[in-house]
Amino acid sequence: MPSLTQEQIDAFWSVGAITVPNSISPSELSELQDQFTGWVEESRDHTKPYGTILDGRPRFDVEPDHTATKPGLRRVASPTEISKVCKHITFDSKIGDYVADLLGPNIRFHHAKMNSKLPGTKTVVKWHQDFPFDPHTNTDQITALLFLNDVTPENGPLKVVPGTHKGKLHSHWQNGQFTGAIEDIETPAFEANAVECYGPAGSLCLMHVCVAHASSENKSDGPRTLYINTYAAADAIALSPVAVPSTHAGRLVRGVEPNTIRSTAFDLEIPEIPKGASFFVQQAGGS
Repeated sequence: MPSLTQEQIDAFWSVGAITVPNSISPSELSELQDQFTGWVEESRDHTKPYGTILDGRPRFDVEPDHTATKPGLRRVASPTEISKVCKHITFDSKIGDYVADLLGPNIRFHHAKMNSKLPGTKTVVKWHQDFPFDPHTNTDQITALLFLNDVTPENGPLKVVPGTHKGKLHSHWQNGQFTGAIEDIETPAFEANAVECYGPAGSLCLMHVCVAHASSENKSDGPRTLYINTYAAADAIALSPVAVPSTHAGRLVRGVEPNTIRSTAFDLEIPEIPKGASFFVQQAGGS
């Protein structure tokens, strides 16, 4: 039985994103919140990005002004490798069912990360699409953003431009550098047409990977943390190395192996894997 209504499914394919309330249980949400709180406390003992993922880059990324008294943990890469609750949410929660309702029965995991804007931090996410970071043979992919906190107009909500998943794939290269952002000339039109995605903790935003999106800084007194998983139809095959690699990349989440590759026509520049801890470094203009 589908987990999403036909109205929700139609809205997703029309707009490119929908928000589903109460997407996980209260106990699952509480465990996730406790997990991230523990990581924030741990980050107080570090002065720069730390830990290691498969390719040797740091697992835990912190803001440039991160300190023990004012922690700025902004990303945890591939948390399914180190957290039992994250692994459960990614593979065994209702989230996989929602994605299957939209993309079909055979679903593959691509990557996961936890992104946070703690109070007083300044990180802004510039306009971009997810597909140019992790291109596949077709665009049947979804970024599932789980709200660990209430998302409000004040704490830097996700902004999406409805319908952009049906349009062109924008370049994320500027002046010979992979910036992880769409050129600034597009920003006024995006801002004029953007819709902000709000919801209480436990809500899930299901977003097509070709939707143009961004978010502003957190101006509230509380955190705004998202647990983000990217899934693909199982017949969509990755065309570049995973930017957030993990031992779980490519794992089947729902259904069976199709033993086929489905391709659609598009032109796209090859992405660049961040040399730093995360794409936040790329968007800030660093290496």
